[in-house]
Amino acid sequence: MIPDPATGQTIHLRRSGTSVVLDLDPQRFPCVLHWGSDLGEVDAAELTEVQRALTMPHVDSVISAQNRVAVLPLHSSGWLGRPGLTGSRNGRAWSAAFSLVTHEVHEAGSPEWSDGAVDAVRVVSVGRDEPDGLTVSTEIELHPSGVLRLRSTVCNEGTDDFEVTGLLPALPVPPEATELLDMAGRHTRERTPQRRPFDVGQWTREAWGGRPGHDSATVLCAGEPGFAFRRGRVWGVHVAYSGNQVLMGEHTVTGWRLLRGGELLLPSEGRLAPGESYASPWLVASWGDGLDEFSGRVHDYVRARPQHPRKPRPVLLNTWEAVYFDHDLETLLDLAERAAALGIERFVLDDGWFRHRRSDNAGLGDWYVDEGVWPDGLHPLVDRVHELGMEFGLWFEPEMVNLDSDLAREHPEWVFQTVHGPGVASRQQHVLDLGHEAAFDHVLERISALVAEYRIAYLKWDHNRALVDAGHSTDGTPGVHRQTQAVYRLMAELKVRHPGLEIESCCGGGGRLDLGIMEYADRVWVSDCIDAHERHRMVRWTGLLLPPELMGTHVGSGEDHSTRRMHDLGFRAGTAFWGHLGVEWDLRGADATALTELGAWISAHKRWRELLHRGRVVHADLSNPALWLEGVIDTDGDTALYRLSALDHTLTWPPGRVTLPGLDPDRRYQVQVLASGDRVGSGTVVPGWVRDGVTLTGRVLGEVGLQAPLLDADHLVVLLASAVEP
Repeated sequence: MIPDPATGQTIHLRRSGTSVVLDLDPQRFPCVLHWGSDLGEVDAAELTEVQRALTMPHVDSVISAQNRVAVLPLHSSGWLGRPGLTGSRNGRAWSAAFSLVTHEVHEAGSPEWSDGAVDAVRVVSVGRDEPDGLTVSTEIELHPSGVLRLRSTVCNEGTDDFEVTGLLPALPVPPEATELLDMAGRHTRERTPQRRPFDVGQWTREAWGGRPGHDSATVLCAGEPGFAFRRGRVWGVHVAYSGNQVLMGEHTVTGWRLLRGGELLLPSEGRLAPGESYASPWLVASWGDGLDEFSGRVHDYVRARPQHPRKPRPVLLNTWEAVYFDHDLETLLDLAERAAALGIERFVLDDGWFRHRRSDNAGLGDWYVDEGVWPDGLHPLVDRVHELGMEFGLWFEPEMVNLDSDLAREHPEWVFQTVHGPGVASRQQHVLDLGHEAAFDHVLERISALVAEYRIAYLKWDHNRALVDAGHSTDGTPGVHRQTQAVYRLMAELKVRHPGLEIESCCGGGGRLDLGIMEYADRVWVSDCIDAHERHRMVRWTGLLLPPELMGTHVGSGEDHSTRRMHDLGFRAGTAFWGHLGVEWDLRGADATALTELGAWISAHKRWRELLHRGRVVHADLSNPALWLEGVIDTDGDTALYRLSALDHTLTWPPGRVTLPGLDPDRRYQVQVLASGDRVGSGTVVPGWVRDGVTLTGRVLGEVGLQAPLLDADHLVVLLASAVEP
């Protein structure tokens, strides 16, 4: 469908309970009149009336009151907020304006969009600025999940260079969205939610470290006051990009509330020679009646990608917290035997296997098996792992280098640096500049050779230093944008060469888990902290973006290595149960009772992982802040698992009722305790339903609920709700 370029039109896009109404005017880029709940069938005449109904009163000029704000707001249109496009030709052509913007609507699978996601629809709008020699376009996609994607592209059609300094698309939200939610954090404490009023001005979250970072906002949501998981309308955006980036909420005095996001470009990174183009990252957007519906659309969108993992997520053992750098064949063989006996399906050898790597001071970049530690290579270990029926995985940090390494000594020009040198070290390391094709080829060939030799099924891909002083030698120009693109290309090429290879994005834990890296990765390491208490928060809020099967969740030893907290095995395992399960524990020190219990949890996870990794995630908004309840409901609504956790001592005792959200209100469900990380009460004083279960309708369970069992702090129970015939 091609709207009339002379008059434009108002169009209505609908998918999965989402409507998007766009004003397509030949003088500007699309303006969003509505993005949110489904409006039903709306004919052309009514769409015209919608446009009339939303026309603002005239004040004194368009500058004083913007009747419409385009998805790429422009300074030249009278917009007084941050311009969507900034840049110049050495000080000229800095205020782009377009005499004509054309719009086309494409259905996925059509000749114009043959590679589009099945059942998606997009609007492509193109404007040409003849005097400035620029062509600018926007793409708006509505996916079958109801997720919206937006990006913009600038093409330099002039005769000299044009430098883009900013390209920041925007989506408006309605006036009732008066509260903002995003995340904060640090290493080992990622994904801590924070809220603030959506006041006039800008709330800006920037990442300048060449990755989203441990303090990443992750998403920026705007919603009705007090919006929660099951209540309050909410809209939110995410920048699907792994380099420097910004998320912004902008509220103008003329009443517009915009959610915006894009890449932060360092000097010269956006410089376009004649004929070159720059595209902003995708701004991925969702809405919902509550955060569960918001995130449910994102999960559906992520799961619909053709590269999304389809096979059952293998339970794995990672060796880091078991042996650290102390690699010894007999020890590792013992761990492998114990892992296989528990039903573990993937064995991952972490840091310490390559040349000169006895600590974090040396060896990064020397991707050769250390002959002193492994005289026969990794073959004795890998062969035994495969004999035991497990896949083999290996840790790498391909983007990093120690100055004390053969690679850095042979190629100092491959280390990011400015005229002041390579800058400060972090974890004794610096960054390898993959903008050098020779450096890129070297890393690709070394990893590829090892994957082939050892039949590696899984790469744990770490990234432990921010990209500061990231100058491309020998000219010292910034290299963060080029590095980000090179990482994507490196991952993609490895997967082409080795079909079936899986990659975990581990960035010192949760520093890089955006939807840009997830185009190539198959799972993320949520955090280096696996303290079960902390992991409740991290997994819950990371889950706004990623479904459970993409989040690595491990069972650690009794004492957590980050916080020094002690938790019993039931709480540790019941917490890790709720994602892509793994074990991070020296099993040689576990007694028979612990191994039996751990094996039972692994068996239960394998029994239920199809539900956990395909179902719809829900959360209860409980009045008791000490209690957390989340669930996963299978696609046909027959079965659900819920986890009820006490994360603090409750003020009231007994703790009161809890509701089970998301069940079919008209079906009856039997609810019973499936597994427990506690004694489920004190002595024999437990709610009557716990011993024999209880059968109620989904409506009663969601509205009235159940009496919570007595749980000590940092203990949990897993509940099974099964539909029964009337």
